[in-house]
Amino acid sequence: MYFAALLARTEDGWEASDTELDDVETLSDLADLARESASEADDTVLVFIEQEDAWFGVVRVDGEEDPRVFVSNAAAAARSSYGELLLTDELLGREPKDEDDDLDALDLDGTEDGEPDAEEDDDADGSAVPAGPVGDAAILDDLGVSAKELLTLDEDALGEIAEALGASDVLETVR
Repeated sequence: MYFAALLARTEDGWEASDTELDDVETLSDLADLARESASEADDTVLVFIEQEDAWFGVVRVDGEEDPRVFVSNAAAAARSSYGELLLTDELLGREPKDEDDDLDALDLDGTEDGEPDAEEDDDADGSAVPAGPVGDAAILDDLGVSAKELLTLDEDALGEIAEALGASDVLETVR
C-alpha cells in the first residue's frame, strides 16, 4: 500500500494535502504538482511517498529550483511505479539514456525471433540499482532533520520527519 502527501511550508506553518500520483509520469511532473500546491511561488514543498515497510522517498521543491530527492531504499523503490518516478538517471549516477540508443540497440537483420542473445545479462546496460539509500541525505538539514537521522529512519519514517518539522498533526489529517 502506498501513501503520498504534499507538505507546503507557509507563513502560518505547514499545510498538508494527500495527493494522487496516477497522472504523474516524471520527476518534473511531480515537481510541478508540488509547485502548484504552494501558496507562494518560493515556498518550500515536500512530497512524501511511502510504500509500507519497504521504502520511503522525500522530494523537496523550493520555488523554481530543481527538485532534491532522497529515497531510503533504491532497490525496493525500483520495483514500484511510484519509486521509478524518483529514481532518475542523475540520482543513480548513470548517464542519461538517449532515446536514439533504443533504436540503435535493435537488431533488425531479419533473424529476430524474440529470444534473447545467449550472452545477454539480466542487467545488460550495467544499470543495477543500489539496495540502500540514494539521493540527497541532507535534504532536510535546514528543517531540523540531519542527514544522519534521515539515514537511520525506518518504520514510520514520514511520521518522524513530520514530527521534527512540527507538522505531525497536519500530516496525520491526510493519512
